[in-house]
Amino acid sequence: MTSRKTNRPVGVIGLGSFGTAVSNLLARNCPVILYGRNREQVLEIRETRISSSQPLDSNIKLTDDVEFLCNSCDIIFPVVPSSGFRQLMGMISSFLKPYHILIHGTKGFDIKDDRENINQEGSFLSRNEVRTMSEVIMEESVVVRIGCLAGPNLAQELAEGQPSATVVASRFNEVIREGQRLLRSDLFQVYGSSDLIGVELSGVLKNIIAIASGAISGLGLGENSRGLLISRGMVEMIYLGRVLGGNTQAFIGLAGIGDLVTTCTSQLSRNFTVGYRLAKGESIENIIRTMEETAEGINTVKIARSLAKYYKVRAPITEKLYDIMFEGLSPKTALQYLMKYPFNVDIDFL
Repeated sequence: MTSRKTNRPVGVIGLGSFGTAVSNLLARNCPVILYGRNREQVLEIRETRISSSQPLDSNIKLTDDVEFLCNSCDIIFPVVPSSGFRQLMGMISSFLKPYHILIHGTKGFDIKDDRENINQEGSFLSRNEVRTMSEVIMEESVVVRIGCLAGPNLAQELAEGQPSATVVASRFNEVIREGQRLLRSDLFQVYGSSDLIGVELSGVLKNIIAIASGAISGLGLGENSRGLLISRGMVEMIYLGRVLGGNTQAFIGLAGIGDLVTTCTSQLSRNFTVGYRLAKGESIENIIRTMEETAEGINTVKIARSLAKYYKVRAPITEKLYDIMFEGLSPKTALQYLMKYPFNVDIDFL
């Protein structure tokens, strides 16, 4: 078992399944302060030592005082849905100092001006209006040393102690080294990448393909169909990711293809579940209303479709998913369209 290090505690913001899993991973190597904004929930978890159905390591302390968290921790892992990320950063920004390191674990986009209709014909989103979470941190705080976690990190498998790995991406080697020092264990490998934006985009865009993969299962189709989807989905991710500022290398690494395969083949993936339920005839409104945690891919489909339109990038999977979710297209009709889509070259991005 990894020995505990006696140093300043590390902070985690977010009581969801992934935030809890990250807290337990960190607790193997250092003291952890886990923050939740709901005081009653924090008090209950403090009593039961259970968060998101996961037992908490004894090295984890609970708090609902964000000022205490920021004053106690030099390194903080924000792990909250993208829809609330900017609000979170605005709430804690006055407590953050230039010496802080933030490594987020959120796989979603932020629209800076929060436009209501982002897919109105003739008025699509450009990159200037869309932010990754690292860019939100930079805009809302004085923190400079920023990183992100990305990779095949299904929370339930992490909670069960199954072997896994992640990527810590940052423009700063110090952030990568600290992430590796704090997270690495005998069963959890941590790789580094300097392509922060590329790794963030990989983690965001693969959620779209995971929804489509769930729909493949919901339609009763087999692994040939899924293999086709994953390979074409990877091409689509790279096309869109490059115009948004990412490098191809990030998409063919652990944070790209590794995470893509995992979320496209696991029923533990929230985004996979969304696609499965869509193919079974449920409305997107009912799926959103009844899910316990956020499936980031739903909002990502809206934003990615708008970006693809603006930059005139081929994104047929994203386009048809949008039509299924928000325009009433049946999954079977969408599949027929994709099978007839005129792809003539297998790999044309290298």
